[in-house]
Amino acid sequence: MRAIAATLGRAPSTISREIRRNDGPQGYRASQADQAAWDRGCRPKVCKLAQNRELAHLVASKLRLEWSPEQVAGWLKRAHPDDEAFQVSHETIYRSLFIQARGALKKELMAHLRRTRGMRRSRHHTQKTSIHGKITEAVSISERPAAAEDRAVPGHWEGDLLFGSKNSQIATLVERQSRYVMLAKVGKKDTETVVNALIKHAQKLPQELYRSLTWDRGKEMADHRRFTLATDIKVYFCDPRSPWQRGSNENANGLLRQYLPKGLDLSGYSQSKLNAIARRLNERPRKTLDYESPAQRFHEAVASTG
Repeated sequence: MRAIAATLGRAPSTISREIRRNDGPQGYRASQADQAAWDRGCRPKVCKLAQNRELAHLVASKLRLEWSPEQVAGWLKRAHPDDEAFQVSHETIYRSLFIQARGALKKELMAHLRRTRGMRRSRHHTQKTSIHGKITEAVSISERPAAAEDRAVPGHWEGDLLFGSKNSQIATLVERQSRYVMLAKVGKKDTETVVNALIKHAQKLPQELYRSLTWDRGKEMADHRRFTLATDIKVYFCDPRSPWQRGSNENANGLLRQYLPKGLDLSGYSQSKLNAIARRLNERPRKTLDYESPAQRFHEAVASTG
């Protein structure tokens, strides 16, 4: 194989794959290999989802849960590791949605895809608002424990306010290790109201699963000392104009916009509705978790503390 590869100016692995792909009962036959190559190259090919309707129905059911095509593909690979008939790439799912002539997935499923921004903005954009100012006795994120930084143990959270129209907002919390999301209804954005809501929410979890909270420099956390006194949870603050230091929370806020788009009045959402949205997000598999869901990872942490 190496001699053939050197003669043809190809890598030995290329020759090896060619022989392995076309090595029949009588060995490698060039004419048969050439015909097989032409057959494989015929277009258009029948879409895998059009051939396997059971797989198509399974993919459609996950898309209706607002799973992304990449999440669906990753979950299928984990759920059916030994059955390629029930595995499909995310690119195939996208093509099936956008090229309706394939007839595999219905066009209305596109409404469940994640929305993308119409334009990119400066990452300093979120800092150019009146709520960002100085926080007295703020403990810098640089003093946050190493265990929180490297996600080694559960219980370290990131938080922020997600704003809607008519001066409405909710608090979003993300656990760093599992990416588990909690949402808290907040009536107003003053520090007393926000801190009261966070204290109430913190009491729902055991101390082992709520060790610290990382927030930005918004004035809504000016009364962070009262939060720490009431919960024994330390609060760390990001550096000015550094939202990327709460990357998990920033990402979660972007995902939440699929359910809570900009311009929506958030005041009409009850805590039970917010819990339902958080549950939908937590039950979706995540690529960063090797296509397990945040709910799975978080429940494992809960069990280990029990």
